[in-house]
Amino acid sequence: MPLLTIHHKTEYRYIRPVAFGEHRFMLRPSDSHDLRVLDSRLEISPEPSSLRWIHDVFGNSVAIVDFDARADRLVFDWHVTVEHNPVDEFALTPDDPAYFYPFAYDDAELPDLVQYLTPQYPDPDGRIAEWVHGFFDADTPSPSFLLLSRITHAIREEFSYRRRLEPGTQTPFDTLRFRTGTCRDYALFMIEALRRLGIAARFVSGYIFVPEDIARHHAGGGATHAWVQVYLPSAGWIAFDPTNGIVGTRDLIRVAVARDPRQAIPLHGIYLGTQDAFDVMDVSVRVEEARGEQLEAEVL
Repeated sequence: MPLLTIHHKTEYRYIRPVAFGEHRFMLRPSDSHDLRVLDSRLEISPEPSSLRWIHDVFGNSVAIVDFDARADRLVFDWHVTVEHNPVDEFALTPDDPAYFYPFAYDDAELPDLVQYLTPQYPDPDGRIAEWVHGFFDADTPSPSFLLLSRITHAIREEFSYRRRLEPGTQTPFDTLRFRTGTCRDYALFMIEALRRLGIAARFVSGYIFVPEDIARHHAGGGATHAWVQVYLPSAGWIAFDPTNGIVGTRDLIRVAVARDPRQAIPLHGIYLGTQDAFDVMDVSVRVEEARGEQLEAEVL
């Protein structure tokens, strides 16, 4: 049950003082049986005129900030300590309804899963559907775990990960066409592929812990991270990280879930000024194991 500290700092700089409109951020990890927030501290400069927390339509914690002051810097400095109890790979028996694919969702759950079953993006010439249907034999039931693992690892092995500084997420079709993308691109592509198999999937935004002994094998550290949750009868929502080939919540710290990546942007807002006033944005994310003395100081 590791204790992890997360330090997430975002700084916007401008060549002259500007005014700031409303900003929203989704940085607080989601408390659950596998993840518990022990301590958190948020520092914002300039000091906001108001800060309030709400739960969005998915139950995520969202902070809404307003400002009165003008400044040439805007800084969000977030520190949090969490107790992380990773869930191992799910285990289904042949008697469970989702052990083999294809499977059917229960009539009682289906109305709540429709939004996660419906593709949201176009698939020109059916290329995404063709790609994902290549992982199983339509005439022979496939173990669901094996099918989902194959898709997860295929994206990791066949596509080239690259960081992209531009905001937003590329379309799933472009991710398949170029065979490259960020963690957010990979997650969205896998979600859209699974939805074309009739499997409920949703987007997850959060952080990834990169232990020193496996640093060479984990991508996505030093920034916010994204992966996929799949809903299976009897197993619930299961995490799959196509960027790193992770199944289960090992090393993954969940912050927000959403139907689409545009609903889980870590931090966004506006400034009031000329377009050329903006200079640069710096983002740094550090996830580390908490030291004993550090944790004691935080919880006192």
